Amino acid sequence: MSTYNKIKRFLIGRPLKSNELAEQRLNKLKALAILSSDALSSVAYGPEQILIVLATISVLAFWYSLPIAIGVLILLAALILSYRQIIFSYPQGGGAYMVAKENLGKNFGLVAGGSLLVDYILTVAVSVSAGADAITSAFPALHPYSILIAVLLVIIITLLNLRGLTESATILAYPVYLFVLALIALIVCGLFQVLTGHVHSSNPASFGNPVNGISLFLLLKAFSSGCSALTGVEAISNAVPNFKKPEDKNAATTLAIMGSILAILFTGIVFLVFWYGITPSSNETVLSMLGAQVFGRGIMYYFIQVTTALILILAANTGFSAFPLLAFNLAKDKYMPRPFTARGDRLGYSNGIITLGLFSIILIIVFEGSTDRLIPLYAVGVFLPFTLSQTGMILKWFRTKPKGWFLKFIVNLIGALICFLILIIFFVTKFQQVWLALLFIPLVVLMFHKIHSHYLRVAEQLRINTHERLKDFDLSENVVIVPVAGITNVVKQSILYAKSISDNVIAVYIGFSPESIENMEKEWKEWDTGVRLVCIHSLYRSILTPLSKFIDTVKYKADQSHAMVTVVMPQFYTKKWWHSFLHNQSATLIRTYFLRTKNIVLTTVPYHLKK
Repeated sequence: MSTYNKIKRFLIGRPLKSNELAEQRLNKLKALAILSSDALSSVAYGPEQILIVLATISVLAFWYSLPIAIGVLILLAALILSYRQIIFSYPQGGGAYMVAKENLGKNFGLVAGGSLLVDYILTVAVSVSAGADAITSAFPALHPYSILIAVLLVIIITLLNLRGLTESATILAYPVYLFVLALIALIVCGLFQVLTGHVHSSNPASFGNPVNGISLFLLLKAFSSGCSALTGVEAISNAVPNFKKPEDKNAATTLAIMGSILAILFTGIVFLVFWYGITPSSNETVLSMLGAQVFGRGIMYYFIQVTTALILILAANTGFSAFPLLAFNLAKDKYMPRPFTARGDRLGYSNGIITLGLFSIILIIVFEGSTDRLIPLYAVGVFLPFTLSQTGMILKWFRTKPKGWFLKFIVNLIGALICFLILIIFFVTKFQQVWLALLFIPLVVLMFHKIHSHYLRVAEQLRINTHERLKDFDLSENVVIVPVAGITNVVKQSILYAKSISDNVIAVYIGFSPESIENMEKEWKEWDTGVRLVCIHSLYRSILTPLSKFIDTVKYKADQSHAMVTVVMPQFYTKKWWHSFLHNQSATLIRTYFLRTKNIVLTTVPYHLKK
C-alpha cells in the first residue's frame, strides 16, 4: 500500500462496500444531534438579537420580547408542520429545491437550491469563526492565530464527515446533547427560583405598558432578528435519505422533536432574560449573563459556556450533512457537476463534503475570520427558500386537493406570508448588508443553467441508435480490450477501431450494482455488436482496481501464446476547456495509471464534441 493510501486509511478509515450503505444510515437520536445543531445553536443568540433591536428605544420596551417570542413560535410551528408535509411528499430529499422545482418551476427551484447551498457555506464559515473567537477569548494568547484555528476546525469537521455519517454522528452527538441538558438545567433552575419567590422581577419594563418611540416597523425588525433562531430548521427535509427505514417517518419524528426542543429552549430563555432584567452588552452575551444570575460563576456557569462554544462550532455540521445531499439532487438533475453524485470510500458524497470545506476555508481567509457582515445573508439564504417552499406547497395542495388539504393549505399560507414579510423587512432594514444576494443568487442560477445546457448538448452528441449492427465489420488477429461505461457514440467509434485491428475484441464493463450490470448486458445484447462483453461487479465502487486485475489475467494468458494486448480507451473531449471539469476524468486516470504500470499497448480513441 502506498504512503498516500496509508494516510488516507488512517484519516478516513477503510473503504465500505456498497451493500453496507444501510449501516451508515442514522437513527433518530444521532440524526437529531447532527441535523439540529444549527437550529439549536441559534438559541444562544436569537433572544439576544430581539433585545438588541428593542434596546434602541429603551429597556422599557423589553416586555415586547415576550409577544415577539410568541410570534417566532407561531412561525416555528408553521415551518415544522410544513416541512413535515414536505418530508412525506418528497422522501427523496431536496427540501425546498424539490418543492419549488415541482410546483413553481425549475427557476424557482434553482433559486431555492442555490440560496441554500450558499447558506450552508456561510453556516460553516460563520459558526466555526464564532467558535474560534470563543476559544481565543478564553485564551487571549491565541488571538493572533484565530484564522488558523478556524481553518483547522473546518479541516477536522470535514475529515469527521468523510469518515461517514454514523461515525461522525457518534462523535458529534455528545456536545449537542450536553448543550441541550445545560440549557434545560438553566431554565428549570431559573423557573424554580421564580416560582418559589427566590427571585423577583428585576426588569423595569411593565408588561403591557405602552412605550414612547415604539413603532410597528421596529417591532417587525425585532421579530425578524429573533427569527434568526429558526436557521437550520429545513436541514432535516434535505437529508431524508440519510435516515434508517422508514426514512420519512423517522425524519418527520426527528423534525417534531427538534421543533419541540427549540421551542422550549427559546421560550424559556426569552422569559428568564426578561424576568431577570438582563440587558445586552458588547462585553458579554445575554446567555452568559443569565447563567451567572441563575448559578453564579461556578461549575454550572462554565459548563454552559463550554457547551455553548462547542455547539456554535458544531452548528457547521448541519451544513456538512445537508449540503452534499442537496448538491447530489442538483447534480442528478444535471445542474451541478456529475462528480457530486459519486459516493466516496465511506459511502458519503465526498465531493460535496470536500467542496463545502474548501469554500468555507476560502471565506474564512478572505474575511479574516470576521464574518459579521455575512450574517444578514444567513436570513436571505434561509427565508428565501422558506418562502418558496411554503408557496410551492400552497400550489400543490390547491392543485391536488387531497383529503384534509384545506388545513394544510392554511398552515402553508400563514408560513409563506410570515416568511415573505421577514424577507421584505431584511431587505428594507439591512439592504446595505444583503444587496449582494440580489447579485450573487442570479449568478448561481445562471451557472446552473450553463452546466445543464452543457450536459444536454453532450447527451445529444453521444446518443446513438442501438439497432445499428456492428458485427459485419472485418476482424483481425489481436487481443484488444475496450473498457466501456455505456452505449454511446464514443464507445461505437472505439469498438469499430478495435475490430479493425483484431478479431479478438473484449468489451469490459465495471458495474457498481447487480442492476446496472443486468441493464448493461441487456442493452449490449440488443445492440448486437458482435463483440463479447465481460461485466465485473465492483464492491468498492472502484473502476481502476477490477479493470487492472482483469487486464493482468488476459495479459498472463496472452504472454503464454506470445500475443500482444491492446487496451483501446474511449474518450471524448469537450469543446471548451472548462467543460472538462464537469465530467469524471476516469479515462485520463486509467490511461495514466496503465502507462506507468502495465506492459501493454494503450490506444486512445478521441471523440471531439462540437458544442
